[in-house]
Amino acid sequence: MNSKEKTDLICKILSDKKANGIVYLDVEKKTSLCDYFIIAGGRSKTHVKTLAENLEEKLKKEYGLLPQRVEGVQGGRWAVLDYADVIVHLFGDEERDFYCFERLWEDGANLIRYED
Repeated sequence: MNSKEKTDLICKILSDKKANGIVYLDVEKKTSLCDYFIIAGGRSKTHVKTLAENLEEKLKKEYGLLPQRVEGVQGGRWAVLDYADVIVHLFGDEERDFYCFERLWEDGANLIRYED
């Protein structure tokens, strides 16, 4: 599975669990960290935690994909799941508004809003 296919799959899984404002950024030419950043929101701490846990479980069981690192899930305010070429950032509404992470990497052409 290539990076774009993995990005689309992750966005679909998040959408199925009603994540808010799913976007992804193509950062392949901007950083050596990864090819894509996915940013999505949850309505509450419980929702953010559920999004992260569900994503990790589905990718492991159905596709054999394990994150290299997971941070922040237990607190429920934000979570990061690092799948090497795709890094997933999940935020509660307040945290997403405060950090406005999209703007750090956006150049106007590389931000894509996910639509089912």
